[in-house]
Amino acid sequence: MPSNIRVRFAPSPTGKLHVGGARTALFNWAYARRNGGTFLLRIEDTDEGRSTPEYERAILEGLHWLGIQWDEGPDIGGPCAPYRQTERAARHKELAQELFGRGFAYRCFCTADRLEKLREEQSKNHLKPEYDGLCRKLSKEEVERRVQAGEKCVLRFAVPVGETRFLDHVRGEVVFQNKEVDDWIMVRSDGTPTYNFVVVCDDIDMGITHVFRGEEHLVNTPKQVLLYQAFGKPIPEFGHLPLMLGTDGKKLSKRTGDTALQDYREKGYPKDAIINFLCLQGWALNGTTEVFSVDQLVSHFDVKDVSKAGAIFDIDKFQWLAGEYIRKEAHTEFAEHCLPFVVAAGLATEAELRARWEWYLKVATGEQERVRTYGELPPRIAYLFGADADFKWDDEATKNAKKHAAGAETLRAYDAWLDERLAAGKKPTELRDETKAWIAARGLKIPALFQPLRCALTGQAGGPDLFDIMELLGVEKVRARIRRGAERLAS
Repeated sequence: MPSNIRVRFAPSPTGKLHVGGARTALFNWAYARRNGGTFLLRIEDTDEGRSTPEYERAILEGLHWLGIQWDEGPDIGGPCAPYRQTERAARHKELAQELFGRGFAYRCFCTADRLEKLREEQSKNHLKPEYDGLCRKLSKEEVERRVQAGEKCVLRFAVPVGETRFLDHVRGEVVFQNKEVDDWIMVRSDGTPTYNFVVVCDDIDMGITHVFRGEEHLVNTPKQVLLYQAFGKPIPEFGHLPLMLGTDGKKLSKRTGDTALQDYREKGYPKDAIINFLCLQGWALNGTTEVFSVDQLVSHFDVKDVSKAGAIFDIDKFQWLAGEYIRKEAHTEFAEHCLPFVVAAGLATEAELRARWEWYLKVATGEQERVRTYGELPPRIAYLFGADADFKWDDEATKNAKKHAAGAETLRAYDAWLDERLAAGKKPTELRDETKAWIAARGLKIPALFQPLRCALTGQAGGPDLFDIMELLGVEKVRARIRRGAERLAS
């Protein structure tokens, strides 16, 4: 059933979409969808020095890729348009003048030098750095005289005495003493408004009923609540989501993991795994189910169930979860998802892969149980594409092969034995049991052949069944690599 719930996601286009921002968007979107509400996208581009259209496009494209669709926004319009803050400048100016005219804001002429000296004095006396309210005491006549004289000034909000309370669905009732809130700047001397002012203006005009955002915005909330009260408008319900923390317990940063949604997309994490993992950063379906669908998220999400404790962004768990999703995919779906990564790695063109689709499907399927992201596939299958002359062995595979003193001799003997059977028309996959019998007849253990053979064929210590690999490589490559492998081991 439709409801009057209106939530929004309001990113700044000053960089890539942060994983924390993606989580905020998901939670707002899921809350709106579950409750029959409206989900808005608003672009907060008032930082004109850092905001770019390219970042805005990247944010919108990233949200679309996740499957998040908004009901109103800059690209689709809506009854509260425009949905970019820079396009609402006239409205912000009008509302600033309204508050000034009603005595909720005042002009401040303090210079940067005076404010710097004030901060230095407060610091020397171990006092909290804050504006001392000097210009709040100026008479109307003095203010008008200085304006007419062309003095630069900012517009500050006049914080009243008392305390500010608001309901936070994650943290319960929150109380701030107003004396701890500075007379903050609403409008800069160049006429541009600040974040705390415009966000409230836009939320009021757009009828936002619930504001769910990151914990870092908690310190802004008392300023914003006081603005709602000054405007005489209903205060929305808040929910401040826990910080995402690295495994070191500190705020997630490049030191402990990638922070942009695009980074994980480019590494080949399945989309649904990304959604699942981001939602686990502070929320759980039922406390026991870690792998869940988008539909389950929408049908169960309630912001009241979000934890207030910081969420550890555990990359190992993320990779495990990604692997769980990959293993649930149909083979053809997995192969399709991996195809762009194989092409990007330069192993083959898309046309070449599609021309040999059944072969490529077998290649991808053989590794599906072993990879955790689509991006992990190309290096695991590169041996199937490269020329034998460029073929490299990794250290572990080489070590395993060289553990067997007679490895080169064993490979040569097996090559001769294999020659007879392949010449008779047998396929490699038909020689599995015969090969094991050949090993036993020579008084060897299976690794004595299989480890040098795997190294010679793939250059890797592990992977799919050896006889499936032979089938994929083809007889000519198999023979050439066994002979080359024997030479390398002998030397």
